[in-house]
Amino acid sequence: MMNKVIGYTNLLCQALQIKTQDILNAMRFVSTTKSLLQKFREDGWDTFIQSVTTFCDKHHIDIPDLSAQYKEGTIRSCQQHDCITIEHYYNFSIFNAVIDFQMVELDDRFPERTIELLIFSSSLDPSDSFKSFHIDNICNLAEKFYPQDFSGSEIDTLRRQLEHYELDVPNDSQFQNISSLLELCPKLYETKRSEHFHLIDRLIRLVLTLHVSTATTKRVFSAMKLIKTAFRNKMEDELLASYMVIYIEREFSDIIDPNMIINEFCDMGPRRASLKRNSNALVL
Repeated sequence: MMNKVIGYTNLLCQALQIKTQDILNAMRFVSTTKSLLQKFREDGWDTFIQSVTTFCDKHHIDIPDLSAQYKEGTIRSCQQHDCITIEHYYNFSIFNAVIDFQMVELDDRFPERTIELLIFSSSLDPSDSFKSFHIDNICNLAEKFYPQDFSGSEIDTLRRQLEHYELDVPNDSQFQNISSLLELCPKLYETKRSEHFHLIDRLIRLVLTLHVSTATTKRVFSAMKLIKTAFRNKMEDELLASYMVIYIEREFSDIIDPNMIINEFCDMGPRRASLKRNSNALVL
């Protein structure tokens, strides 16, 4: 049972770790994983118990009578609360409980609202000549997830702008090789399209912040155990957050010259101890 559940989740993890990720395909993979786990929960018990029986027979392992009454604690009758069989116990208290735990984990990490947000956001994706462009989804994105940034009248105006945008931008050669929103946003500014499509430009800028609020947050938890070790178990939250930012964004922090930081602090004013030696190195 565990091998099958782990197999589904591992395959999902591998798919989500692909760098060139397609949001729609990723969300579909999440949905199919949930469906497979639910199907296994509903229909997989008989196949599972049969495989267990075969394994036990092969290795000469005694199998309890599954139709016998399950007893917990000691054999005393006063400690037996429910008259359930051994098979019922392993089916509902073990088999279903393990799958339910995994389903809850997936629901917590990929709630329906988050999946809907990502699907709507993908409608702005300019890759493959704007093949994912969908006016209704984009309007729903602004209306459902950014109600404080778009008024009712602006939603109507946004729809009109999107109709012009659909005929204009995807057919412009300047936008043909753009593959991400990160490239699309400055290109709209360079071509002054952001002035005509200011509401679309605003929505794109809002969507670009999603990476900060979702992907980076998930990376934080995997990095925490590497930073807050047994030797740093008394580290305060502010210092821990600073360490984690440097670790997570190490592609940027690696190119920072420490001596420049030291010199900047020294220029801010006198200090009790010198931060640099003659060699411009930190005093340990």
